[in-house]
Amino acid sequence: MPSANKTLDFQKITLQDQERYLAHLARCPQKTSDYSFANLFGWAEEYGLEWCFDQGLVWLRQQSPFPVFWAPVGAWEDVDWESIAPELHRSSFHRVPEELTRVWRQRFGERMVLTEAQGQWDYIYSVQELIELKGNRFHKKKNLLRQFQRKYKAVYHALDLDCVERVLEMQSNWCTWKECQDSHALEAENTAIERVLKEWDRVSGLMGGALEVEGEIIAYTVAEALTTNTVVIHFEKGHTGYKGAYQAINNLFLASTAKGFEYVNREQDLDDEGLRKAKLSYNPVRFLKKYDVRFIGL
Repeated sequence: MPSANKTLDFQKITLQDQERYLAHLARCPQKTSDYSFANLFGWAEEYGLEWCFDQGLVWLRQQSPFPVFWAPVGAWEDVDWESIAPELHRSSFHRVPEELTRVWRQRFGERMVLTEAQGQWDYIYSVQELIELKGNRFHKKKNLLRQFQRKYKAVYHALDLDCVERVLEMQSNWCTWKECQDSHALEAENTAIERVLKEWDRVSGLMGGALEVEGEIIAYTVAEALTTNTVVIHFEKGHTGYKGAYQAINNLFLASTAKGFEYVNREQDLDDEGLRKAKLSYNPVRFLKKYDVRFIGL
């Protein structure tokens, strides 16, 4: 938003500009799950996401269910924020990482108004802890994993282009079991999953895992490297008929495909109490906090 008189040219998020976007993301001081390219691309239809490349930043705008800006992506410390203050004043920002609020606070002081958005906080876990599942904190997870391993002769392998079609088939079946047609949230997630999986060989940096029992895929994970030491899990699904499938795919993916990372980001709970309870049960080591932001008196 370079000046009060310039109109930004927002465009749909496409694969063609992903490398340009990733170059800006690489310069971003704090990376949360929202701003990975796979997340933006996957959810672009649901949120009506658009972007604009201007003045060394990528400006992101959501149009649905209401218009609001996401945090701009780029080298925040190098931006002359005062020069674009009039545009900041006219905009509300959503999903703003804590580090950007620190930068803005230094520039604008009390003219920046923060609202805590706990439902958008990313849950961060120790990869080693989730592989080992040691101690009382992980007792229930370990038991479910052992029950699964005793009952089923499961085969794990990294998710690749050769098995994407079979994972899409499992996802379709999962939606049938969960009656996705009766839930807007599940329908929207299904669309995001299909959008990413169908472009598996074109979305940079994707990784994942699949779990098979007697030749049938019964669980899968879709992930990517968020930073050099953190992997983010975007989607994780398990067959409802296999008790412990979720614990198994989570454990095996980290132990095999993602063992080189120190942390795993399992995204947000979106203020869903059931989801929050499930994410807390894995004992996060910290959170990446995010806020809603507006400006006054600029």
